[in-house]
Amino acid sequence: MRLRTDHTQATAAAKGGLSIATARRIDRDPRPPNAKKLGRSYRTRPDPLVGLWDEEIVPLLQAAPGLRPITLFDELARRYPDRVGPSFRRTLERRVADWKALHGSDQAVMFPQIQQPGRMGLSDFTEVSGLGVIIDGQRLEHRLYHFALACSGFEHAEVVLGGESYPALASGLENALRLLGGVPREHRSDSLSAAFRNLTKLDVDDLTQRFEALVSHFGMVATRNNRGVAHENGAIESRHGHIKTRIAQALLLRGSCTFDHLEAYRAFVAEVVGQHNRRHAAMIDAERSVLRPLPAAPAMTWEEMAVRVTSASGFMCRHVFYTVPSRLVGHRLHLRIHDDHIDAYLGGSFVLTLPRARRAKGAQPVHVVDYHHIIAALRGKPGALANLAYRDALWPRTAYRRAWEALTATGPTRDAARTMVGLLALAHDRGVEADLATAIDATLEAGELPDLAALRHRFTPTATAAPEISVILPSLASYDRLPGRRNLL
Repeated sequence: MRLRTDHTQATAAAKGGLSIATARRIDRDPRPPNAKKLGRSYRTRPDPLVGLWDEEIVPLLQAAPGLRPITLFDELARRYPDRVGPSFRRTLERRVADWKALHGSDQAVMFPQIQQPGRMGLSDFTEVSGLGVIIDGQRLEHRLYHFALACSGFEHAEVVLGGESYPALASGLENALRLLGGVPREHRSDSLSAAFRNLTKLDVDDLTQRFEALVSHFGMVATRNNRGVAHENGAIESRHGHIKTRIAQALLLRGSCTFDHLEAYRAFVAEVVGQHNRRHAAMIDAERSVLRPLPAAPAMTWEEMAVRVTSASGFMCRHVFYTVPSRLVGHRLHLRIHDDHIDAYLGGSFVLTLPRARRAKGAQPVHVVDYHHIIAALRGKPGALANLAYRDALWPRTAYRRAWEALTATGPTRDAARTMVGLLALAHDRGVEADLATAIDATLEAGELPDLAALRHRFTPTATAAPEISVILPSLASYDRLPGRRNLL
């Protein structure tokens, strides 16, 4: 426009790098584009809602403001099938959105919060079975215990095999705080049944005794969000999706979702979370400096139960039968129940650790059986194996189950029971469970049945006589002839 005062339209356009058409348009209206009126003030087609909007749709919205456009579309299509078509829906959606903005009810408002260092740590559980992790050939149904600091973003996650139980919550919180090296002033969660009794009382009055003791041990104040309002726990809820994505991406980089054992998968998850914490190391270190010190003693992170060992050399715990050594029959054991294992004590003496199992609602009975516990008794009663209630859980490896099926398919069950008890006794006495399983598999693959006598001969070491050793003691006088003897005297 400055060039236009001294030059012709064509010259000014050329020097300004514009076309003649653009120069003409600028001459007609010199306003910038953002100052010009946008959009049309006229319709390009008839309003499809004429006769329906004020008469039908608005009364429905006034009576039930929560109605969605698709619901209204389906209802109008039912009432007026000849008038309502596919192009009707988009117009209806725009008009309903405008009406709700002008006349609808108030919506929930998210209030941004300022997170103070050292103030709040949060705990929650999140389901991650959809990751498709495979352990020992079986899909792992599991969830994560997830802890985070609201300010710095420190995170800790642990694989949980059961539900949202107190042992999983307490153990995860204990490990997270020990790893962090300090304690925040406040612990936040939703209405976990492991922490709150959910009796519509104040948080301080509604805590379970176990969780109250746990937070008191660490010197924290326990709080929770309102029931059913998950976004009030947004500092942990929003992180659930992020940690799942990080683990899923790490599995893609790894190239496989299969792990040899559970501990390998636990280490994998810990490494993924550790990488996240290393990226936020500066902020985490700054918040760590204002955390309260940890108590010296560890917290009680387990549930307790007392059981009596029955004549079946086992006990029931949470609808699951566990075997123990038969010498404990009749004794009362004190159990410490963790998320993935059970520690058994006789009085104050530790006895053994058992892997924890769970029985799904409506499922068949579950047995956790160790053949080492009962093999001595089975030797005296091998016939009991045939109809043993937990026989299928007794086999330590697949090869032993295959041998039982092959023996019962070709011969009397009584003889098969004697052979299998002999094989289990051999594995127990000689410590050759894995090698014996390999030999059984090879025999079955060759189309033969296991020969107990031959396997006993193969895995029993050959007795050999001890070698004769002749020891000749020199005379004491020979020591007088040693070099340097006189110098020593």
